[in-house]
Amino acid sequence: MSRKHFEFWPRHLPRNITVPATNLFYNADVSAARFPDKPFLNFYGTELTFGEFRDQAERLAGFLEHQCDVKKGDRVLLVMQNSPQFILAYYAIIRANAIVVPVSPMSVTAELEHYLHDSGARVALVAQEIHSQVKPLLGKLLDHVVVAAYADYVTQPTDLRVPEAVAAPREKIQDPGVTLWSDALAQKLQPGPLTTGPDDLCVIPYSSGTTGRPKGCMLSHANVMHTLVVNRIWFGATQDSTQLVVLPFFHVTSMQGGMNGPLFQGSTIILMSRWDRETAAELIQRYQPMSWTAISTMVIDFLANPRISEYDLSSLIQVSGGGAAMPAAVGERLQQIVGSPYVEGYGLTETIAPTHINPPDRPKRQCLGVPVFNTDSRIIDPETLQELPPDKVGEIVTNGPQVFQGYWRNEQATRDAFIDIDGRKFFRTGDLGYVDDEGYFFLVDRLKRMINAAGFKVWPAEIEAQMYQHPAIQEACVIAAKDAHRGETVKAVVVLRATHRGAVSENDIIEWTRQNMATYKHPRIVEFVDSLPKSATGKVQWRVLQDAEMARA
Repeated sequence: MSRKHFEFWPRHLPRNITVPATNLFYNADVSAARFPDKPFLNFYGTELTFGEFRDQAERLAGFLEHQCDVKKGDRVLLVMQNSPQFILAYYAIIRANAIVVPVSPMSVTAELEHYLHDSGARVALVAQEIHSQVKPLLGKLLDHVVVAAYADYVTQPTDLRVPEAVAAPREKIQDPGVTLWSDALAQKLQPGPLTTGPDDLCVIPYSSGTTGRPKGCMLSHANVMHTLVVNRIWFGATQDSTQLVVLPFFHVTSMQGGMNGPLFQGSTIILMSRWDRETAAELIQRYQPMSWTAISTMVIDFLANPRISEYDLSSLIQVSGGGAAMPAAVGERLQQIVGSPYVEGYGLTETIAPTHINPPDRPKRQCLGVPVFNTDSRIIDPETLQELPPDKVGEIVTNGPQVFQGYWRNEQATRDAFIDIDGRKFFRTGDLGYVDDEGYFFLVDRLKRMINAAGFKVWPAEIEAQMYQHPAIQEACVIAAKDAHRGETVKAVVVLRATHRGAVSENDIIEWTRQNMATYKHPRIVEFVDSLPKSATGKVQWRVLQDAEMARA
C-alpha cells in the first residue's frame, strides 16, 4: 500500500480512529440524554426533538416485539421516502434487536417480493403510498405491515412547497394484518432489553444488482458505526453543525451522512422527502444549514434554476458527495457560490458509504479522494490480481472496518467478492480506477462498463466528463452502439440546456467532440432526449440506455 497520501492528510486528524463498540441505538440514547429538547430534525417546518425521537422509536420497537412477534435477528422491511418515520422505523427495528432491510420507495410488488423472499422478512414498515404495492404480499410473504402517513409529522403551518405524498392526509386502511403508524405508537408498548452488540447484523441494504438480481449486503453495527464516525470527524462536524438532507435514506450515503451521523453527534438536519431545487434553495435561505451532501445531477439541476441568484445561500460552507464525478465546469460554478470546492468521496453499499474522501483542504476534482481512517485500498490487475503501480488502470480493492460481512444467503457471491492480499481479505469493488503519484484515487469506470471500439478501450465516464464542457449540454450518458466496422462505437445520449434547444444539432455535438477528443474516443452517434433515466438515488441509469440500445440493434 502506498502511503503517499499521508503527506496531504488533514493536519488536525489522526490517521486511525477508535470507534465506539456499541449497538447503534445507544447513539439515540446518548443524544436524547444530552440534548432532550433540541430539534433532531426539521421536516418542512415541523420539528422533532431528540427526546421525542427516542420515546417514539422505543414505543414502535415495543409494538414490533409485542404485536408483530419480532425477535432478535429477524429482518424487517423498511420502505419509505425520506421522513421522520423512516428514521424512527430504522431505529425501532434495531431497538427490537432486529435487522433493517431498507429498499427503494419506488419498488413495485415484484421487486418487493424478491426482497421479502430473499431476506425472509415477515414484517414491513411502509409509507401509505407503498401500501398498494405490499398489499398483494400480505398473508403470502408478509404477516404484519405498519403504514405511515408523512402528513402526521407536518403539523405546523408552512408555505413551503410540500410534495404531494407528504401533504396527503392519513388514509383509514383497515386491511387484515395492517396497523396504522399512529395506532402503533398510541399503544405505548415498551420493548425488552437491548441485547445486540457491535458484531451483530444491523442492516441489510441491497446492492444495485447490475450483474443480476439485487444481493443483500450484511453490515454489522460495527461496520455502520465506523463510517458514520468517519463522516463526522473528517469534515470537522460538531453537535451544532446543521445540514440539508435530501439524498434518500435507503441508500448508504445518506443513511450514514444524513441520518446516522447526525443522530450520533446530536446535530440538526433540515429534511426533504424528495428533490425540489426551489424548495432546497428556500430551505437553505430560511434555516441556514452549514452543509449539504449532493450528487452531481442534483447540483447541476440546482444551479440551472434561473432564480438561484435571488436566494441567500451564504450559510453553506461545505457541499460534498459522490456516486459520479462532478463535471469540472459545474464544480467551478458551485465553488463561486459556496466559496469552497465540492468535496468528492467514494464508497459502495458493501462498504456502508465511504472508503475514500478527498481532504477538505486539498481536494482534487473528479477524484475519489484518499483512503479514510483504518482503510487500505489498492489497484490490482483484475485478471492476474497483482498490485499495479501508480497511473495504471486496474480494479479498486479495499480492506477496512467498514467492509461488509458478505452477501446474505449467497456464499458463492461472497467468495467471489474477496481476495487475499498479504494475509488479509480485500473486497473487490468491481470499479476500475488508478492511483496517482500523490496517493489520490480516481475512478475510470465500472469493470463491465467499457466500450471496445476497434480494439481501443473507451471509458464512458471519461467521455461524459469532457462533454460537460460543451455549453449546450446539460446532461450526457455515453454507451456502446453496434458498428459493422468497429464492432462497437461510442454513442452519447444528451439532454440539451433549454437555452440551446433547436439551436444545436446532433452533428454539431459530434463535430465538437471530434475536435476535443481522440479519434477513437469521440461519439460517432448523438441522440437528443428530454431526460435521462435515473435511479431513486439520482444516479443516471446507464445500463437502462445500454440495454435499450442493444435491443434496438
